[in-house]
Amino acid sequence: MPHITIEFSANTCSTMGGPTDIDGLVDAVHDAAIDSGLAPVDALRTRAVGRNHVAIADRHADNRFIAVIARIGPGRSDEQKKQLADVLIDAVEDFIGAEAASTTMLSSEVQEIDAEFRVNRNGVRDRMIERNGG
Repeated sequence: MPHITIEFSANTCSTMGGPTDIDGLVDAVHDAAIDSGLAPVDALRTRAVGRNHVAIADRHADNRFIAVIARIGPGRSDEQKKQLADVLIDAVEDFIGAEAASTTMLSSEVQEIDAEFRVNRNGVRDRMIERNGG
């Protein structure tokens, strides 16, 4: 964990005179989570989901949003959760640049998963260990 979802309005893909590189955005957010030291690599998942049907503020065509939601397991302090939220939104802002950020609603949220009601099976962890000779 965390499981990171980047939601974005579809017009984010064609803003500021050219497309926003969504794959690059995913990589930037994923790398920021790794670099934070708060996310074990073997459980980290980052994905992006475009939203085609949106109404943003006054509905002006230039209005966009990017929302980053990180779902994490229990056991992290409030300070760590806040740090992760800051790291993720900073990664988005750095990636899209100041001009695009000026017309984009940016948000970052960390949600704690209730482990009692979650089932998880992770074969990737064992494969990573095998690939690394361990």
